[in-house]
Amino acid sequence: MSEIIRKNHSIDQFKVISLDIREKRNIASEKKVRMQEKIHAQDKEKISRKKDPQLHTTDGVQELGPVDFQGHEAEHEGDIMAIAKRDVITVPPTTTIMGAIKTMMNKGFRRIPITDAGTNRLEGIVTSVDIINFMGGGDKNLLVENHYNGNLIAAINAEIREIMENDIVYLHNTDSIDDAIDTMNTKNIGGLPIVDEDNRVHAICTERDFLQFIDGVYTNKSVGEYMNKNVMRVKSNATIEDAAKIMMNEGFRRLPVVKDSILLGIVTATNIMNYLGSGKAFEKLITGNVHEPLNEPISSMITKDVVWTTSDTDLGEAARLMQENNVGSLPIIDNGQFIGIITERDFLKAIVE
Repeated sequence: MSEIIRKNHSIDQFKVISLDIREKRNIASEKKVRMQEKIHAQDKEKISRKKDPQLHTTDGVQELGPVDFQGHEAEHEGDIMAIAKRDVITVPPTTTIMGAIKTMMNKGFRRIPITDAGTNRLEGIVTSVDIINFMGGGDKNLLVENHYNGNLIAAINAEIREIMENDIVYLHNTDSIDDAIDTMNTKNIGGLPIVDEDNRVHAICTERDFLQFIDGVYTNKSVGEYMNKNVMRVKSNATIEDAAKIMMNEGFRRLPVVKDSILLGIVTATNIMNYLGSGKAFEKLITGNVHEPLNEPISSMITKDVVWTTSDTDLGEAARLMQENNVGSLPIIDNGQFIGIITERDFLKAIVE
């Protein structure tokens, strides 16, 4: 798409732009297109032969060539599979909580599906927010307090099934991109496992997968129209436990660390999870109680090298910044003052408007 065309698109055409990009990116490869055309031609020929008995000859059947079952299977996949990640890392429910945390930390994941080791059938899911909940931010901390008398080392070696989400929201591999966007928006979920008819995990789709639809596209919509201005902030002298409780109570994965309206950095649920997974939390243990490592100041783990933007930045440019820097949000700073934040979820809402 040329630069001239991009700059002449109006607000009313934004959805058309997104749909056009979606359509182009849904075609996985030229080979898939050729395969679908071949299958379509074969199906039409078969219908024609059923209507005309005179065409049922041995020579005619041979001309069709072998049936491509793999091609037929691909044809029935929903277009969500064109953007979903198929190489899914999963762990069994018997994995320890620490084992799951380390897998997520090493792979850079915010969530991981829990599957049966033998069948790969979906049994649950764990996110970085579940880990924060477990550590002391919410009700899953009762596992530590009640079952293990507050002993973090004992609790961290419990099976991941103890804290995984059992009521899973997921997609089928026959679903569409629109199904995924609608489910994420209505259920307020950032990632969806994708299963087949036997409930086996085949792929996973996250909010970030949709940034490609407007990455670098001039939308004529500004960040200021979609950013969240009512952002929960945390002071630099707050503790890790303070931040964890705010995340759980207010439903935020990211908290700007602000002093006098000046952004000092950001702390995320992933930062806190990695604090536990890296072993640094255990260095703070004296008696073994879970609250000891959580009483550390949040300043020790904030991300200070923050990628940010201004409220008048076009959404397409903001999406490009997030993609290039592999971040899930952008703080908004105008005239040196922190005024809000835009996240992957906000882009998802913009795409469907």
